[in-house]
Amino acid sequence: MENQIFELQYALDTFYFLICGALVMWMAAGFAMLEAGLVRSKNTTEILTKNLGLFAIASTMYLVCGYHLMYGGGFFLSGIMGSESLVADALAASAENGFNGTAVYSNAADFFFQVVFVATCMSIVSGAVAERMKLWVFFAFAIVMTGFIYPMEGSWTWGGNEVPLIGALNFTDFAGSGIVHLAGASAALAGVLLLGPRKGKYGKNGEIRAIPGANLPLAALGTFILWLGWFGFNGGSVLKLGDIASANSVAIVFLNTNAAAAGGAIGALLLARIIFGKADLTMLLNGALAGLVAITAGPDTPTPLLATIFGLIAGVIVVLSILALDKIKIDDPVGAISVHGVCGLFGLLIVPITNAETTFLGQLGGAAVIFVWVFVTSLIVWGILKAVMGLRISEEEEYEGADLSECGQEAYPEFVN
Repeated sequence: MENQIFELQYALDTFYFLICGALVMWMAAGFAMLEAGLVRSKNTTEILTKNLGLFAIASTMYLVCGYHLMYGGGFFLSGIMGSESLVADALAASAENGFNGTAVYSNAADFFFQVVFVATCMSIVSGAVAERMKLWVFFAFAIVMTGFIYPMEGSWTWGGNEVPLIGALNFTDFAGSGIVHLAGASAALAGVLLLGPRKGKYGKNGEIRAIPGANLPLAALGTFILWLGWFGFNGGSVLKLGDIASANSVAIVFLNTNAAAAGGAIGALLLARIIFGKADLTMLLNGALAGLVAITAGPDTPTPLLATIFGLIAGVIVVLSILALDKIKIDDPVGAISVHGVCGLFGLLIVPITNAETTFLGQLGGAAVIFVWVFVTSLIVWGILKAVMGLRISEEEEYEGADLSECGQEAYPEFVN
């Protein structure tokens, strides 16, 4: 009977992991639609190609070496396939932990859940460097980011190979405000600083010129897809479902994730109304995403009211951050650095408010390790690529659009012609 119960829990936890992984994979569609909506029509095909291509690269590089670097085991997922699915082996693994409720599930399911997080991290970079970066340079960076840079910082945190600063200060990041989102934004910032702004974005006298996105319905659709996928992102990070305590934890994580997104949307909407005198849709979309990023570091401990307040504050922060980055001429077409970087840091720093086992100093130290590692290594890789291949398309190609120069086809040929 014990074996039958355990087998049922094993199957349920494995299935839950796979479903949550599928939800996170669906976030790739959300990023693609959001970015396609916020760039100009002449860059739509190229941004879609980047999003699909980076997902394929992330899946392959994490399979080849990334998972090994982050969690140990063999290259090319050696050891993933095999007898680990047998009840006896799973029972033995649980017995090693004293049957203390530690999640036991298929290693293959664990890989699938982890690999979609890697792709999410890389998707953040895509939007920030949009409309002026060479496509194959971006793909080259994606290989290094997903195969080495992200797995290394992941190994120091989720992988258990703690660096002294993180281990001593009890750094906590439940689902990746720092490990995924701040990391992606750090890589994006390094690229943007070397890449420079889009032509015409900033005037000679310092004026900021808005470059509207081509398809706001697509951007709104992308945001809703990301909002949905985030339930798998945060909910799956509970790691199990097969007992009452875990089921209750999953429910509160879902509830708080939704509450924070709603709070973020409201905060951004209200502040945009105060600043611009209008309801700014792009700020509203980024506000919802800001709330989602902020709650990701600790969705299991706040009350729903606190989660809403955290999200609302994040929505305010993201509007101010987007405006501030424009002031210092850091051109981010989709607001990715503000949403995922600034609000990712904010999410890490609010964890101690509701989690007594963490400290502000520990969270700040962990965030510093993540930022310094990813930013510096990314800056080096971007610098090498700039010297070898060049980062930007030509000024003429930028004027005509990356669709033609990088992909040879337009997203809306009948409309353009």
